[in-house]
Amino acid sequence: MGTDPVGTDPVGSHVRGAPGPGPVVSLESVTVSRGGRTLVRDLDLEVAPGEFIAILGPNGAGKTTLLKVLLGELEPDSGTVLVDGRAPGHRGTHLGYVPQQKSFDPGITLRGRDLVGLGIDGTRWGPGWPSRRGGKRRVVDDALARLGAGPLADKPLGRMSGGEQQRVRVAQAIACDPCVMLCDEPLLSLDLTGQRTVASVLDHRRRDHGTAVLFVTHEINPVLPMVDRIVYLVDGRHRIGTPDEVFTTEVMSDLYSSPVEVLRVRGQIVVVGDTQHLSAEPWTTGHHHDHGAH
Repeated sequence: MGTDPVGTDPVGSHVRGAPGPGPVVSLESVTVSRGGRTLVRDLDLEVAPGEFIAILGPNGAGKTTLLKVLLGELEPDSGTVLVDGRAPGHRGTHLGYVPQQKSFDPGITLRGRDLVGLGIDGTRWGPGWPSRRGGKRRVVDDALARLGAGPLADKPLGRMSGGEQQRVRVAQAIACDPCVMLCDEPLLSLDLTGQRTVASVLDHRRRDHGTAVLFVTHEINPVLPMVDRIVYLVDGRHRIGTPDEVFTTEVMSDLYSSPVEVLRVRGQIVVVGDTQHLSAEPWTTGHHHDHGAH
């Protein structure tokens, strides 16, 4: 990774490592096992600056586990991993992280702006900066505004709906000006407008700032137009390619070792197969993409 700054914060103290010509995420021959099961086997993946990668697969396939490896929370059984040119979990990594949704305790009084500010002050995932209060506040307010969450700045997290909490989590992840964003089901609990807002913000980040996005989801259709490549995980196997390369009847049937049919209906991808093998959580928006179609 280069060391020249890409940008500075309003008070001139925060600089982000410039994405060089090489990958911002690199996995070489990575194998990961949990509970006696091999979830990822011999995975080779290089993610370029600004690339949008969707990570898909049935429940328990290892999607969240793969993100935990990139976060440095889990060690792979074998292989090498680099994120932002460093070992996973390195303190200097400019990494934005949207964790899998878990509701905040109703009694928590931490406000929306407080949570977003943690991404600036230096949680494990943020780089931190010694900014003046005014500069930090501007960055926090801007991040919230981009998510349409300005009115949530002073609202306690415990009094927010699930969708409101999710918007604030995404705002926190972009506030640290990340080179890489790891998003674990970031569209859950959001209505269609909220999904479009989050998708638009992520698309802006990757196009205008060169931020690579690794996006775990059960539902490809809301982000399909911006997806460059897919990593599809099933029972320790994987396929990597563009949506048109991965979502074919032949590829999906091979991955699941079971007859699967891929349909495209009005620009939406629908995968039809035995629901015993194609299990997924239903989506409340009605945009069923992958595994639950009958």
